[in-house]
Amino acid sequence: MSKYTYIFHGTAFSSHSPKKINILKDYLFFVNSNGIIEKIADPEHEDYQSLLAAYEGQENFHRLADGQYFLPGFVDLHVHAPQWAQSGTALDIPLYDWLHTYTFPLESKYADLAFAKKVYEDLVNTLLANGTTTVLYFATVHKQASLLLAKICAEKGQRGLVGKVVMDDPEQNPDYYRDADAKTALADTEEFILAVKELAKTVKQGVYPVVTPRFIPSCSDEALKGLGELAAKYDTHIQSHCSESDWAHSYVQERFSKHDAAALHDFGLLGEKSVMAHCNFLDDHDAELFASTGTAISHCPLSNAYFANSVIPIKRFMAKGIDIGLGTDISAGATPSLYDNAKQAVVSSRMLEDGVNSALPAEERGVPDSRLSIHEAFYLATAGGGESLSLPIGRIQENYAWDVQIVDTKVPGASLPIFTENEALDDIFQKVMYLIRPEHIREVWVQGEKVHSRS
Repeated sequence: MSKYTYIFHGTAFSSHSPKKINILKDYLFFVNSNGIIEKIADPEHEDYQSLLAAYEGQENFHRLADGQYFLPGFVDLHVHAPQWAQSGTALDIPLYDWLHTYTFPLESKYADLAFAKKVYEDLVNTLLANGTTTVLYFATVHKQASLLLAKICAEKGQRGLVGKVVMDDPEQNPDYYRDADAKTALADTEEFILAVKELAKTVKQGVYPVVTPRFIPSCSDEALKGLGELAAKYDTHIQSHCSESDWAHSYVQERFSKHDAAALHDFGLLGEKSVMAHCNFLDDHDAELFASTGTAISHCPLSNAYFANSVIPIKRFMAKGIDIGLGTDISAGATPSLYDNAKQAVVSSRMLEDGVNSALPAEERGVPDSRLSIHEAFYLATAGGGESLSLPIGRIQENYAWDVQIVDTKVPGASLPIFTENEALDDIFQKVMYLIRPEHIREVWVQGEKVHSRS
């Protein structure tokens, strides 16, 4: 009888550092009953051949087929779950108009739990099929629908961090869609936190409550202060938007005479378990505050292209020691794929470095040393996301969760352009990152459990 629940054999790609990947060629991976990678053996390991002989052929032994590879499951740090129903629409208008014309009317519909269930089940299935194993979710103001999303994550095996959104300011939110007042918002948030913590006791992969002020413009001072206190009381994760667009950034300066980062910090909303989306307009002082408090950034490159009015200098913030991961920002980002966002992170960084106004001389056009490689974008989608959440995920490494996607480069009718028998594995990795589509993702595992497969 094997002491391990599963033994896997194959080649894996995993981040060693932001700029470097580990290529684990023909390794053995031993996963225990808790879904943790307990042991890894490379072909040079002294026990490799004896381990292979001992386990090969057993029912719990899984060998990858030719052309298949392990990648860590992706970590999506910013998804508006209710907005899945409007993905791909209304991306041509300013953020404020987009919210009030399309998004708030849609989100108000989640008082209907039947509608919420239909959308949320489809979203979780879709994200898993795209290789995303952990998601930081904004839900809606509705306590019961937000709890339903956490339950769906639990049932389908996705690691979900879910926030009941708080938006109580009557001047900034429509009457038909907001918390009644700060007191109600805080009471509902506390009840939601307790309910998700109870649910988490039954879930192997973990579900987590997240304190979620939508963003400063949507919340009263009383609500922001109370949310900071609740996060401290229950040691929860925190998420919000920070300095996303010209409008949002300017609004906070006019209201508080300071930037978002300082205002959020004053309310107790920055810390080791805080993830702030966008952050395009952080200055050096803001960035230092993020680094000193351990606050992470969710980089949403596709969404930023539509709504943020700028390209975020990710390289500069990484150099300051800020944890950074990737987010799709469904539906402001119109795709559920972090592969798409990894590619866009590279593209946006090149545009920032080279500049976009061809009327300017080349030396004045861009921001030097801004470009990201696909290796760095992969890091953001995996290990960077895990570090941002302070969870042992995002790496194929001992003592990390067995969260993996098995990708197949030889899918009939959709094979990747690999024509040389001994093509360099780093080149294959790059082709995977740039060319993989959902049909190439054959299996997805979370915490040692298979949660998605494609025949």
